[in-house]
Amino acid sequence: QVQLVESGGGSVQAGGSLRLSCAPSGFTFSTITMGWFRQAPGKEREGVACINSYGGTRYAASVKDRFAISQDNAKKTLYLQMNSLKPEDSAMYYCAASRGSWSLCLVHEYTYWGQGTQVTVSA
Repeated sequence: QVQLVESGGGSVQAGGSLRLSCAPSGFTFSTITMGWFRQAPGKEREGVACINSYGGTRYAASVKDRFAISQDNAKKTLYLQMNSLKPEDSAMYYCAASRGSWSLCLVHEYTYWGQGTQVTVSA
């Protein structure tokens, strides 16, 4: 059974940092493409950062140079390090997985989704 479980969300002041984690199960971790997406109230879900099975990464322009996606194959865990957080980064953050080998970090490319973890950044 495929399952994605996120953790690490919370509340932080602007300029602060958070690290999100995602532990997938039911996959061969090293062969899947994974990503982080977010959705703020009243807005569409958007890609934040994605990493393919070869280690290639893609970031949304709004988070580039502030966020970093990584994966630990030994721990079978996906991470999103978020630095210099801004109020506009506030959203529900979702971990997602695809059996494809690459990704443009678009919502429709991903089949499997976690329940989400809330990130709130105060000014």
